[in-house]
Amino acid sequence: MFSGAEPGAEGGRYRNKLGNTQSGMRILFIGDIVGSPGRQIVHDRLADILAQRQIDLVIANGENAASGFGITPRLADELLGMGIDVLTGGNHSWDRKEILDYMPHQPRLLRPGNFPEGTPGLGSFTGTAKNGVKYAVLNLQGRVFLTPIDDPFRKADAELAQLPADVAFVLVDIHAETTSEKIAMGWYLDGRVTAVVGTHTHVTTADERVLPQGTAYLTDVGMTGPHGGVIGMDREAIIKRFLDGLPARFEVASGDVQMNCVLIETDDAGERNAAGRLRARHIERLCFRIE
Repeated sequence: MFSGAEPGAEGGRYRNKLGNTQSGMRILFIGDIVGSPGRQIVHDRLADILAQRQIDLVIANGENAASGFGITPRLADELLGMGIDVLTGGNHSWDRKEILDYMPHQPRLLRPGNFPEGTPGLGSFTGTAKNGVKYAVLNLQGRVFLTPIDDPFRKADAELAQLPADVAFVLVDIHAETTSEKIAMGWYLDGRVTAVVGTHTHVTTADERVLPQGTAYLTDVGMTGPHGGVIGMDREAIIKRFLDGLPARFEVASGDVQMNCVLIETDDAGERNAAGRLRARHIERLCFRIE
């Protein structure tokens, strides 16, 4: 069975946990999808969430969809077919070699935009949400304790400068190891984008908030997949690796399958931010389980 609080509705409008009914744009971001358990809960649960929560745009990080390491063309098509509008990536984007030829032909599958010039694929996507609002998704990767690729802060500047003026909503997925780098990115982009959410660690943080200039922020959305292991992998193999330090093959864990997401609501009636984009009015962590 599934667990997770369901929304109330009034007059066709979603009522959030603050008790307010709003007609603003609603965006669901799904945390790192890990292996078949992660894909299965998205398949089983997403359609109901979209209908009940009246979601306008769905974004998910999919770089761990293939047995915890990378994503394949078939799995990318499968996830996009479930109702996900844009898939973001990270340091595992290239783990499956077959994705190299596929990515340039599927603009809705992103990889971090601050990979060096000439890397296959794109780091941003612009589209139109179900409510008719034009949006952009920007994927960046941090450099602390990860491969030191191009500067994500300056890449954010360059990507934002190229966006069409009619893009009203901008979300940034900062795929990074350290909380400090992600928090710094949140402050750096406050008032310039609608939302900055972190991925990569597979552990949900509890610091969701709307920053002073209207940017929704969360350090890490967490993981969609089995929480009965160690960040999605079988715990026995991980513990053994810590004990003996020897190479080991990691398999996706089982048990306590969760779908960790964040719901962002925009303030459509209020003043736009300094960059002319929609401000966020609310950000809420959501967790659904299969028991």
